[in-house]
Amino acid sequence: MNPFEMVIAIVAIVTIGGIIRARMGVGRDNQGNEFSLRNDAAAAENRQLREDIRGLKERIAVLERVITDTNTSSTLDREIEKLRDTDR
Repeated sequence: MNPFEMVIAIVAIVTIGGIIRARMGVGRDNQGNEFSLRNDAAAAENRQLREDIRGLKERIAVLERVITDTNTSSTLDREIEKLRDTDR
C-alpha cells in the first residue's frame, strides 16, 4: 500500500466514523468532550415553555383588547373576572 492509498483510507475511516457518530446523536464541544445531541428532557422542557409562552401571548392579547375597547366599568369588571376564572 503506497502512502497515497493510506491517506485515502484514513480519510475514509474518519469520515465514516463521523457519520456514524452524527447518526447516533453524539457531538463534541470545543474542548473535545463528547455530549449527547438528543436530550429528551430538554426537548420536553422546550415544548412546555413554548406552550406557556403561547398561553401568555393569548392572555396579553385579551388584556389588550379589554383595555383598548371602550367598555363601561361593569363590562370591564366582568371581563377581568372571566380572565381570573380561566386561569384556575
